[in-house]
Amino acid sequence: MSKTLTQKILERHLVKGVYEPGNEIGVRIDQTLTQDATGTMACLQFEAMGIDRVRTDHSVSFVDHNTIQIGFENADDHRYLQTIAAKYGIDYSRAGNGICHQVHLERFGRPGTTLLGSDSHTPTGGGIGQIAIGAGGLDVALAMAGEPFYLTCPRVIRINLVGRLSSWISAKDVILKILEIFGTKGNVGCIFEYSGPGVKTLTVPERATITNMGAECGVTTSIFPSDEQTRDFLRAQAREEEWEKMDADPNAEYFKVMEINLSELVPLAATPHSPGNISTVRELEGMEVNQVCVGSCTNSSYRDLMMVAKILKGKKVHPNVSFILAPGSKQVVDMLAREGALADLLETGVRLEENACGFCIGNSQSPQTDAVSLRTSNRNFLARSGTKSASVYLVSPETAAAAIITGKITDPRDLDFSCPEVAMPGEFIVDDSMIIPPSDDPAGIEIYRGPNIGEPPSNDPLPGNVAGVVTIKVEDNTTTDHIIPAGARMKYRSNVPKYSEFLFEVVDPLFYGRAREIRDSGRHNIIVGGLSYGQGSSREHAALCPMYMGVKAVIAKSFERIHTANLINFGIVPITFKNEEDYGKVDQGDELELPDIGEKIRTGETLIVKNRTRGLQFEVDCDLSERAKGIVLSGGMLSYIKNKKSI
Repeated sequence: MSKTLTQKILERHLVKGVYEPGNEIGVRIDQTLTQDATGTMACLQFEAMGIDRVRTDHSVSFVDHNTIQIGFENADDHRYLQTIAAKYGIDYSRAGNGICHQVHLERFGRPGTTLLGSDSHTPTGGGIGQIAIGAGGLDVALAMAGEPFYLTCPRVIRINLVGRLSSWISAKDVILKILEIFGTKGNVGCIFEYSGPGVKTLTVPERATITNMGAECGVTTSIFPSDEQTRDFLRAQAREEEWEKMDADPNAEYFKVMEINLSELVPLAATPHSPGNISTVRELEGMEVNQVCVGSCTNSSYRDLMMVAKILKGKKVHPNVSFILAPGSKQVVDMLAREGALADLLETGVRLEENACGFCIGNSQSPQTDAVSLRTSNRNFLARSGTKSASVYLVSPETAAAAIITGKITDPRDLDFSCPEVAMPGEFIVDDSMIIPPSDDPAGIEIYRGPNIGEPPSNDPLPGNVAGVVTIKVEDNTTTDHIIPAGARMKYRSNVPKYSEFLFEVVDPLFYGRAREIRDSGRHNIIVGGLSYGQGSSREHAALCPMYMGVKAVIAKSFERIHTANLINFGIVPITFKNEEDYGKVDQGDELELPDIGEKIRTGETLIVKNRTRGLQFEVDCDLSERAKGIVLSGGMLSYIKNKKSI
C-alpha cells in the first residue's frame, strides 16, 4: 500500500490506536521544545508528575519571548528554567541565542522524527522533514515524561508545487497564497504535505517559512520531504549524519490535492486584522508606512536577512519609517557580521533588536497611534503589536525592504534595480556555547523559585450539573490573544491569579470583574464563542486562567485544535452548537443550565442547554474521545493522572 510521508512517520511512532483518519491516536515524541512564555508552567506541571528525568531523546528549553526584563519576573523565571533544565536533563538555550524555531531548525531538527513544542509555530520543523506539532504546555510536559501525545489521525492534503519563484517573490508569498486559498478556519485535523517538482527549488529556510505560517490555517502541521536540499542544509550545519531521505510513495492517496504554480505568484500581504485577509501588494501600493519590522520565527533566517541587507546596501531608511530588525539566531547574526551585511544594515539606519520574538508578540517596538506597520511575522491580530489602533500588514522581506526605502507600500518589482541573489552558504558558523547542557549531578541542583512562581492551580471534578452565567459572548475568529494577551502581560505567566486579571481585556476590560463576582457567588462562568474559537497561540493560559476564574464550559460554533486540547486538559468542557443559528439564542448575562452534563458526557447522550433567562432550550454537541471524557470529568489532566495512579 502506497503511503503519504505523514503516514510513514506517524506509523513509525504509533503507540496507541490505529492509523485511520478521524481516529484518536497516540504517538511517541522524540523531541520537545519549550519557550519561556509557556515553558515555566510546563516545567511546573512536569515537576508535579514526580518524574526524575525527561524521557525523550532530546528536550530543549529556549528563552526567546520575555527577554525584556522590566521588573524581576522574567529574570526570575529564566533562572527557574535554567535550574529545571540542569536537573531534569534538558538543554537550555540562553536569552540571546535566538528564537526557538530558528535555533531548533539549525541545531536540533531531524528528518523523520517527531517534535512537540509548547508554541503554535513548532511546525517550522516540517521544513526539515520532521512531524513538528504545537501543543499546550501540559501536553509537552507529558511528552517529556514519556507519555504519548494524543491527536486525531490527520487527513493529509497534498500541496503540489510546480514552477519556480520569480525575482522579488519569496516563500512568504507562497504561504500567503495558501492562506488565501484555505483561510484560517475549517482545516482542523488536517496536515499539509508538500510535493512536486517545485519543492526542489526551495531551500530548507524557505520551506520552514511555509510550514511555520501554515499554523495560521489551523492545520495540525505541515511537512516537506527530506531530500538533497535537506541534506545540503544539514551538511552546512555540520549535521549531515542526521540526514535521512524521506518522501511519500508515488501513488499515495490524499484527502485533497491542490496545485500551486510558483512561477505565477505575485507579492502578497495579509491585511488587518487576520493572516487570512489576503491582498496583492499592488492593490495596497502607495499607502504611507510608519514602521517596518523584519524578523520573527517566520522570516529571520540567514537567507531572509541577507536579502534585506543586499536590497538596502548603500541606501538609507526613509525618514518617516522606523526600521526594526530582529535576527532569528546568534548564528544568523554571526553570519551577517562575517560577510559585512551587518555593517551595511547599520549604515542604512536599522534599529537592531535582540535575537528574540520581541515585536512579533507585542513585547517591544509597539508602533505609534494609528500607525501602518509592515511586518514579516506571522500574526496581525488586533492589538497584538501593543497598539490597538495600529494597522499591521504581513509581508515578505522583499516587500518590507521596498517600504523601508520608499516610505510607502511598494511592489518590490517596481524598484529601479534588479533583485539581488542570495546563495545558501556551504558552511554555517556553528557555535553552541549559548546552549547549556544538563548537569551531570542533578541531585546537587537546587531549583530556583522567585516570588512570582506559584503552583499550577488545581480544579475540581466536573459537577453533575453546570449552572451559571454567560460571562462573555464573542464573535467568530476569537484568538488566544483576545482571550489572554501576549506582550508585556506575559511576565505574569507563572502567577495565574495575577495573569487572570487580564482575561479578555482586548475585547472587554470588565470581564474579570464579572467573572470574579460570579465565581465567588458559587455559580459557574460560561463563555459563548463563534467560529474558530481559540485561533492562534498554543498559550495554555487561555484555558488555564478561565479555569481559575470558574469557567466550566465554552459553547462555540467551532474550535481550533490546540485550544480544544487545552480546554480539556484543564477540565473545561468544549461544546459546539448543533445548529449554528442557536448562537443567536444566547446573550451575555443569560442564565444557562446544562443539566446532568457529567452523566451525559460519560454515556454519550445529547447535551441540552436550558436558557433560563429566555425560557428556551437547544441541543449541543460534545464530541470527545473516551480518554478526553475521563480527563474532563476528572477536572483536568493533572487530576486524571492522579486518579489513574491511585487506582
